[in-house]
Amino acid sequence: MKKQVFILLLFLSTLAQAQNPELFEEANNAYANEDFETAITKYEKILENGETSVAIYYNLGNAHYKLNNVASSIYYFEKALQLDPTDEDVQNNIEFARSMTVDDIPVNEETGFQKKFNSLISTFSYNTWAYLAIALSITFVILFLLYYFSRNSLQKRIFFGVAIFIFLLGGISVFFAFQQQKIQFNNQFAIIFAEEAPVKNEPSPRGEAAFSLHAGTKTRVLEDYQEWVKIELPNGTQGWIENNYLKRL
Repeated sequence: MKKQVFILLLFLSTLAQAQNPELFEEANNAYANEDFETAITKYEKILENGETSVAIYYNLGNAHYKLNNVASSIYYFEKALQLDPTDEDVQNNIEFARSMTVDDIPVNEETGFQKKFNSLISTFSYNTWAYLAIALSITFVILFLLYYFSRNSLQKRIFFGVAIFIFLLGGISVFFAFQQQKIQFNNQFAIIFAEEAPVKNEPSPRGEAAFSLHAGTKTRVLEDYQEWVKIELPNGTQGWIENNYLKRL
């Protein structure tokens, strides 16, 4: 992998303090000593306590990668990217994990304006867009107060102009936050965990298997029907798979 977990954590010490620091340190030490199973157990214990972060998911992905647990490695890297889509370390390491998967499925690329628009929205998570909108709103209020109480006409024009600009940026941030949330809500994904999972044309044990998927493949969840899930692959192919063959992100 490109970077070791304990190196990454040096840059995230404040985050580590926000989690269970003793358990976090024990997990890091286990990873550093190449006791990856113990590290996984301790990181998962932190998650069971309701604490999540990019660092924990990233570390879990690395530990599973070291044990050749392809599906689990990709799953936790994907969870990390849900929290921070811009994290380059996670982006790099998930590509290493994906190279170990069996299925090679082409992706239907978006084109034109829609691709650029979605790429811009995906720059941050919806939480980050929301925090940015709040920060811009506070800045707008401060600038407006400076404009209101300023006695210098030039300063008033400057404060007013900048305040309007900040207000517009805040509105755009709110819009992007809702769009990002909408995208994530309408695009539910899952990772195949079975070594080989038959995908059928209908949600029935008697249905004919159209093709098979393997551990680590990412699919989009379209619909649930009893113990079956309708999925869609990146190339647009759809089918039904048993729910216990996958794990939702």
